[in-house]
Amino acid sequence: MRRHGPILLVVALLTATAVAFVVAERVKLEKSPIRGPRVTRVFSPVCECANTAASISFLLSRPDTVGVGIVNENGDLVRTLVQDRRYLALHRLEFEWDGRNADGEVVPEGLYRPRVHFADRDRTIVLTNLIRVDTTAPTIVAKGVRPRIFSPDSDGRRDGVAVRYAANEPARALLLVDGVRRVRGKLRTRLKGQLQWYGRAAGSTFPAGTYRLQLVAEDEAGNVSRPVPAGTVRIRYIDVTPAFVRVKVGSRFRVGVDTDAASYAWRFAGRSGDAHGPALVLRARKPGRFALVVEELGHRARSVVVVTRRRR
Repeated sequence: MRRHGPILLVVALLTATAVAFVVAERVKLEKSPIRGPRVTRVFSPVCECANTAASISFLLSRPDTVGVGIVNENGDLVRTLVQDRRYLALHRLEFEWDGRNADGEVVPEGLYRPRVHFADRDRTIVLTNLIRVDTTAPTIVAKGVRPRIFSPDSDGRRDGVAVRYAANEPARALLLVDGVRRVRGKLRTRLKGQLQWYGRAAGSTFPAGTYRLQLVAEDEAGNVSRPVPAGTVRIRYIDVTPAFVRVKVGSRFRVGVDTDAASYAWRFAGRSGDAHGPALVLRARKPGRFALVVEELGHRARSVVVVTRRRR
C-alpha cells in the first residue's frame, strides 16, 4: 500500500490540474455576460462643471443578480455601487460613480476600472475600460498677441487678433475679453496653439476702444485654470489727429488719418472727396468753424477746424 501512495498522489494532482484546466478553458470560451459597455474615460469629481461623475453602462446577455464596484490599479475595491441586485437581460443598465470611496472621500488621481460580479454564475469580471480621475487644474501662459491694434470691419486688413498660448497638458483654451468669455477653442492634444478674436459678439462688432485679454485652460476632465493676463488690444476703425486745427483762410493744412482701410471718404466745409494714406491735405477756403469728418465702412472720426481771416 505504501508503494501505491505516491502514485495515487500524482494521479490525484494530475486529475485536479486537468479539471482546473477544463474549467478555465470553459470560462474562456464562455461568451461574456456583458454587452456594449460604455464607460466615461476621464472626469474630475471636484470641478465646477458637468463632468463630476463617471457613467458606467452595459447590457446583460441573460438575467442575473449583479454587483458593481470600482477597483484601483492594484485591483482593490474602493467603492461598491450596487450589491446583489436582480436585473433583466438586454436592458441597458446605468450606474454612476462620483469619484469617492466608501468613506465619501475623493479618491487619489489615477486609473480605475469597473468590476461586475454575477452571483448566479459565480463569476466576476473587471472591465478593460479605464476611468481616469483627474483633480488637478491645468496651467496656461500667454505667448504673444498680434496685432495690438485691429479693426473688425471685414475689409480683410487686420480684422482680428491672434493670441498665442502654451499649456502644461492637453486642454481647451478660452479667451476672456474684459472678463467675459468670447472665444472657446477646441480640445487639443498639442500643448501650444492660438486663438483668434475678431472683435464680434452676437453678430455685432465691438466699438472702438481698449480691451483687456485673459486666457483660461480647461482640461479633458473639466478642471479649469485661473485666468492669466494676455495683454491689451485696441480696436481702431479710423482716427484723425489732431482733434483741433487752427488755420488761416486760403492756407493748406494737414491732418493725420489712422486707418488700415485702403481708402476713406472726407467731408469739410461743404466739400467732400476720397483719399488714401496717413496724411490728408486740404485747403481752408473760407473763414469759420467747421467739422472735418473722415469715414470708412460706416465708421467716422472728426476734427474741428477753425479758419481765421488774414490780417490786413
